[in-house]
Amino acid sequence: MKDLGKIMRQAQEMQAKMQEVQEKAENVTADGVAGGGMVRVTLKGKGELESLDIDPSLMGDDAEILEDLIKAAHADARARLDEAVQNTMKEATSGLEGMLPGFKMPF
Repeated sequence: MKDLGKIMRQAQEMQAKMQEVQEKAENVTADGVAGGGMVRVTLKGKGELESLDIDPSLMGDDAEILEDLIKAAHADARARLDEAVQNTMKEATSGLEGMLPGFKMPF
């Protein structure tokens, strides 16, 4: 039984490390550029659209409205995708919950 206890401790340590890494990843940002710098996008760690900039020369006076609409559409798509992935993972892992008591799956 000592080996099982050791395995459980290692699993808990791994889970804690995974959670720490996920928290750090949420603070990471990345910029994307297209059109020679005329369109810029910044995403946060989980793919959240943090900022969007479109060069006004591409569309006139409605640039800010379009930027806001694109952000809203991205947020809606991201939320739907996250939900779909979560449901898929739940289906794929159903039945595994009782295999390692106290071990939470990372999703």
